[in-house]
Amino acid sequence: MILSCSHIHKSFGTDDILKDVSFHIEEREKAAIVGINGAGKSTLLKIIMQKMSADSGEVVFAKDATIGYLAQHEAVSSGNSIYEELLTVKEDVIRMEERIRALELEMKHLEGDALTTVLETYNRLSTEFDRKNGYAYQSEIVGVLKGLGFTEEEFSKPIDTLSGGQKTRVALGKLLLSRPDIILLDEPTNHLDMNSIAWLESYLLNYQGAVVIVAHDRYFLNKVVTKVIELDGGRAMVFQGNYSQYAQKKAMLREAAQKAYLNQQQEIKHQEQVIAKLKSFNREKSIKRAESREKMLDKIERLDKPSEIDSEIHLHLEPRILSGNDVLKVEGLSKSFGSLQLFSNLNFEIKRGEKVAIIGNNGTGKTTLLKILNEVIEADAGAFTLGSKVQIGYYDQEHHVLHMEKTLFEEISDDYPTLSNTQIRNTLAAFLFTGDDVFKRIKDLSGGERGRVSLAKLMLSEANFLILDEPTNHLDIVSKEILESAINDYTGTVLYVSHDRYFINQTATRILDLTGQTLVNYIGNYDYYLEKREELTDNYAPQAAAMTGSGLFGGTAASSALPENADNKLSWQQRKEQQALERKRKNDLKRTEDEIARLEERDSKIDELLAKEEIYTDVAKCMELNHEKFEISEKLTELYERWEELAE
Repeated sequence: MILSCSHIHKSFGTDDILKDVSFHIEEREKAAIVGINGAGKSTLLKIIMQKMSADSGEVVFAKDATIGYLAQHEAVSSGNSIYEELLTVKEDVIRMEERIRALELEMKHLEGDALTTVLETYNRLSTEFDRKNGYAYQSEIVGVLKGLGFTEEEFSKPIDTLSGGQKTRVALGKLLLSRPDIILLDEPTNHLDMNSIAWLESYLLNYQGAVVIVAHDRYFLNKVVTKVIELDGGRAMVFQGNYSQYAQKKAMLREAAQKAYLNQQQEIKHQEQVIAKLKSFNREKSIKRAESREKMLDKIERLDKPSEIDSEIHLHLEPRILSGNDVLKVEGLSKSFGSLQLFSNLNFEIKRGEKVAIIGNNGTGKTTLLKILNEVIEADAGAFTLGSKVQIGYYDQEHHVLHMEKTLFEEISDDYPTLSNTQIRNTLAAFLFTGDDVFKRIKDLSGGERGRVSLAKLMLSEANFLILDEPTNHLDIVSKEILESAINDYTGTVLYVSHDRYFINQTATRILDLTGQTLVNYIGNYDYYLEKREELTDNYAPQAAAMTGSGLFGGTAASSALPENADNKLSWQQRKEQQALERKRKNDLKRTEDEIARLEERDSKIDELLAKEEIYTDVAKCMELNHEKFEISEKLTELYERWEELAE
């Protein structure tokens, strides 16, 4: 065991973020920490790395274990070039190499015992140098840089000129090259393109140390991890297997918990109805039965309502008007930035109802293309035409369409002034912003929270053509699944950029691969793209095919089509038999209630008769009525029992 977390507890004010969290990581084990945004995943990593203190609990690493950590937005800052920065990780190896070279020169001039002593040092250093991969450290650096998406031309770029995402990739490269015994990664795929993610999957699978990953990339987790630690409601539950196996087990547990809760609620309601009915009979025995049931009901251990029932966002996308069949036509579109040619002479069309994903490596111009279509920037050449009655709804991955100084309430009310205060609050509540949350400023929100605000505005837009730039970024897995469902149900047209392979596989009806400065068209989802990629890239983008090796996307996603379980379907004859039994139960229940009412009425009548002088003075008549009253009491006891059985 290389890491043990025992009974970790952490609160912020009155909010318990982590409650008695315990788990362990074995040597070479690959594990994921998953949970909705705000579940405490990053907090837990910071506690493990002692960047934040826990309120209670203990984190223990194996003795002498080396630890590497990449925070979510970690970036390097230095005057070095990219290659020089990664070279700093190998400083001990470089010094060792220099010492070995110096010893080689020294040994030329030594003999006897002095030579023997230096030779022993030389052999020891050479062995250590070999163990640390000293003879291949330069090729190792080049391999990591290329794997993370840097070209050889970029190796000499100064760190300070890089984007935030590039700096994060450099930080990840340094971490991987340091080869610690355990690596903790917080959203490592956020700034990687598909090729780089596939490379990282392979790298981590073959990594000799342990790996703990916080990520929302379900495809990535499926490939890498063998254990899933879920944080839910502050508590941790450990599942063996990859993400799909976890999701399957979790769905079964969630379904069982919801079913148990709903069944208990139904049973409680039913018992309350039975108690009320028994009391309405207004007999001593029926009232005693009701009181007995009330005592049993009070002893029931009430199940908590599963959080999943309430905690999901409610996203429904529906266009206000129908667009024409021709939604978008792009002709000869080109764009460069200085000497960097992103794409040239792009031509494609999109028809109503299509769900089109644009994929490609970082830097190929995917986001730039969307910005051109939204008239945020201009193309160098070419044009595009929107079809009849097309209304665009735009989701920007950086959320530039949001106003940082506004509150959530103002963000919605200013753009949709016809909405009442109640409608605005209801809309925000559907995206989990309630109470005073609506007065938070956009600038104070997390990335995931801003994403939910953007989705809320997208829903309110009622647009018939959605253009989405990385819509799943910063969304937790549950929110991604909800967005997938909303897009699949959407009757309009969707064009989006995404590197979320699982999301693409679930939603795309067509894929446009922006590669080699052109687009390659695939009429299908991501699995189809994987199947045809090599063949079509060779035919339509030979320049990209020459630069890209095959097999980078090894493996395919699990099919989203779930076969119907025929065993769960009742035959027509079985349904008829069940319906007949239910009718009989209701008829028997009605007859029993009628018989109880008739006997109770007769019992009351007997009481009235026994109060009359001519009856209670007539011994024979009095005995006869008392005998009948006893029989009625016995019969009513049987009928109450029968009624309770039928009512159940």
